[in-house]
Amino acid sequence: MAPQWLEYVFLIFILMVYETQGDNHERNIFAARVESCSGCRLNRLPEVKKFIFEDVPLYEFVEFQHIQGASPELVLIDLYDKELERIDLAPLSRQDCNDLLIKKGFLKKKPDNEVHPNLQHEDF
Repeated sequence: MAPQWLEYVFLIFILMVYETQGDNHERNIFAARVESCSGCRLNRLPEVKKFIFEDVPLYEFVEFQHIQGASPELVLIDLYDKELERIDLAPLSRQDCNDLLIKKGFLKKKPDNEVHPNLQHEDF
């Protein structure tokens, strides 16, 4: 078993590597949160409303958070739940919102009945 001080040195090293990645935060994006009210403002933005309620649930690591009276925004967060970027979704179309998530590296969830491509029938 490694001495406890060695574990601290390793942890500090990992944190230093993480911090030196600096301005290229897109490599550090871990998840996204769409923050918005669920009604009044969204009723005036039908494309964004469809994106939030129909498309967001289809993505991995993307969630919707209801905030009363808030304009729709995409919040990109890192592994430590630190906010990296906040993007206003109001001027975007539904397709633009989906394209934005894909550009930021988010993937759609696979259907439950789809077999992982690396697992073949013989592996079971």
